[in-house]
Amino acid sequence: MSELKIDVLVFDVLGTLVDEPAGIRAGISELGPSLDDARTKQLLSLWQQHIDREQRRILDGSRPYATSDALDREAARLVADAAGVEDPAAVETLALSGRRLPAWPDTVSGLARLAERFPLIGLSNASRTALLGINAHAGLRWHQALSAEDARTYKPHPAVYELAVTASGLPPERLLMVATHAWDLRGAQELGLRTAYVARPIGDPPASSDRFDLHADDLAGLAGQLA
Repeated sequence: MSELKIDVLVFDVLGTLVDEPAGIRAGISELGPSLDDARTKQLLSLWQQHIDREQRRILDGSRPYATSDALDREAARLVADAAGVEDPAAVETLALSGRRLPAWPDTVSGLARLAERFPLIGLSNASRTALLGINAHAGLRWHQALSAEDARTYKPHPAVYELAVTASGLPPERLLMVATHAWDLRGAQELGLRTAYVARPIGDPPASSDRFDLHADDLAGLAGQLA
C-alpha cells in the first residue's frame, strides 16, 4: 500500500452506507399493510427501475435535470397506482421513505474510526434536502456532504466527482472514492480518483476487468487496510 497516498475519503451514500431497498420496502409496506412479500418485492422493483431509467435519461440528455425528490415522487405515484392507493398523503409519505434509510451495522462506527485519520466527504445522488434527512436518520457524520444536485446531473457523470475534488482542494489522485457500486467507482476512476470497493448485499460487484485499489468486506476492513 506504499504507493497509495490518500488525504481524503469520499463515500457513496445510497447502498454503501445505508440500506436503500430496506427503507423503500418499509415505505411500501406502510402504504399497503396487506401486501405480501412477493407483491412488495414487485413494487420495490418498479420503484428502482423508474429511478434507474430516469437518471439514465437525464445522463444521456433525453430528459432535463430533475432532483432525486422529484424522481422519488414519480416512483411513489407509480407504486401507489399499482397498489391501488389513491390517498395523496399516503403517496407523499411513501415518496419520503427514501430519506428514512437504515445504516448498515458497521457504518456509524466505521465512519467514526476513519474520521480519526481522514477528512470524510459524502457524495450522493440524493438531493441536498434528501441527503440532510438521510444523514440525520441514519446517524451519518461527515466533515462535508455533497449532493449531485449541485452538478445538476447524476453519478457517474464526471461533474459529480469534480464536486469532491473541488471541495478538497487536492489533486484527484489524493482522494479515495469508497462505494459498493462498481459503476460508481469506474466513474470516479475516469476523473483520476483512487478507488475502494466495499462489499454490501445490494451492491454492484466488480467485473473481472475492474482494477480498484482496495477491496474490503466492510468499513472495519477498509480502515485496517488504510492503517
